[in-house]
Amino acid sequence: MILDPRTIFEATMLICFGIAWPFSIWRLWKTKVSKGKSMYFLGIVLIGYIAGIIHKLLNCHDYVIYLYMVNTVLVSVDIALTLKYRKN
Repeated sequence: MILDPRTIFEATMLICFGIAWPFSIWRLWKTKVSKGKSMYFLGIVLIGYIAGIIHKLLNCHDYVIYLYMVNTVLVSVDIALTLKYRKN
């Protein structure tokens, strides 16, 4: 399946957002301090990525779904670490 030119912008957005998550996870892992992290924000972002996956499954299945999945995993890891280090 070839990437539809209309989805290039969607893929670019997901790649740009996806680049930020490993840095956030690394900082949290290294400092073990979740101060300043908003669980509401992370939850909203997670819901958005899940909605993107559902949209791709129901309407236009293409390779962009994998970007949604990777970002969903990264946000989930960030949430898990935030909850783990919440007391620090």
